[in-house]
Amino acid sequence: MMESLKLVVVLTLICTVGGALLAVVHDVTAAPIAAAAVKEKNDAIMQVLPECDNNPGEDVVTVDADGQTWTFYVARKAGAFVGAAFEAVSNQGYGGDIVIMVGVNAEGSVQAIEVLAHKETPGLGAWISGESFRGQFAGRSIAETKWAVAKDGGDIDQITAATISSRAVTQAVKAGLDVCTANMTALAGNQP
Repeated sequence: MMESLKLVVVLTLICTVGGALLAVVHDVTAAPIAAAAVKEKNDAIMQVLPECDNNPGEDVVTVDADGQTWTFYVARKAGAFVGAAFEAVSNQGYGGDIVIMVGVNAEGSVQAIEVLAHKETPGLGAWISGESFRGQFAGRSIAETKWAVAKDGGDIDQITAATISSRAVTQAVKAGLDVCTANMTALAGNQP
């Protein structure tokens, strides 16, 4: 009986110390992790936007469309609208959610896209992060492009053996572009 009580006390102490250490590590690392996530997002915004002289992270327009809130980061140069960036998420990826940042310019074409997060299969779907796939979006006219993968009759070449991932990115881009286009006047006219 005494041996069992001793074992319970030792295990309780170990669990208490372990839990306390985990709490301390969480408290110490939470702020740096949050700061790194904000920096990563801001870097992605600047990578997909045309050259600007404002801080798009502070020139923000939110739009509600079909029960979803979209945040647009507006880029300006000498006070004139030059483009906007938005984050789009597709839950149709092979490995789950795919998060992308899309930039459009004032001329009505896609400036660039960046893949922020995905869990696609390495060597297959993970190629959505590669320049050969992402690069084909840059410079495409929003109005004149058929925003679907070639297998579905669209203008975007899917990655061989990774059609699901390619389709998910393309659908996310299209969904965001539809909202962006419908609200372009508000985006261009918004002043910080």
